[in-house]
Amino acid sequence: MPSKMYTSKMGYAPMTPAPYTPPKTQPGMRPSQPGIQPRQPGGQPALQPLPQPSTPPLLDQTGMMDPNNNNVFMNPLYTQGYLAQNIGRYIKAEFLIGTNGFVDKEGVLTEVGISYIVIQEPRTDDFVLCDIYSIKFVTFFY
Repeated sequence: MPSKMYTSKMGYAPMTPAPYTPPKTQPGMRPSQPGIQPRQPGGQPALQPLPQPSTPPLLDQTGMMDPNNNNVFMNPLYTQGYLAQNIGRYIKAEFLIGTNGFVDKEGVLTEVGISYIVIQEPRTDDFVLCDIYSIKFVTFFY
């Protein structure tokens, strides 16, 4: 059975994109910067190793917290890092709505993102996504 080709209202058939062919590089390598293309004997651009990300330690050599640690999720000096250390704990978060309205949410802290937290409510087991920037107070229950 011949397949029916879709055509638009204007009568044109959809264009098929050319298949993507990735550049030939070895894993962990990338071509050098544009404009500076050193060549290997076969005419291929020389490959440079990719920089490896380094994770700064949370504590410095004295055992104190390193304020230069910019990893928001690992550093408890940031709200997200402090909250992330308490995932799985029962909390009460108080949110400022407008200029003088407060809303409380209680439950188990299940997830922390850059701009949100997720609380699992105890009565319904529903997950509530909450804006982290409107949180004013958080109570951690031990």
